[in-house]
Amino acid sequence: MACRPDCGACCTAPSITSAIPGMPQGKPAGVPCIQLAEDHRCRIFGQPERPAFCGGLQPSEDMCGGSREHAIRWLSELERATAPI
Repeated sequence: MACRPDCGACCTAPSITSAIPGMPQGKPAGVPCIQLAEDHRCRIFGQPERPAFCGGLQPSEDMCGGSREHAIRWLSELERATAPI
């Protein structure tokens, strides 16, 4: 499955604990990545400085659903379910 144009849910909903260029401490859940462009595309896609987490998160029908809103909800629930207690 290819990414949906103008989505960026996977660059917003989950937390990222590793360094991102411009966000050396990573990013909290629900905060757009600093590398997310206006068109919701990753500015560092394919670059070595892109976090491994980002490369490992692949689009799927379950995650992405039919809309950006679905993907945000799905990823936010996954974030809550996997958060440390």
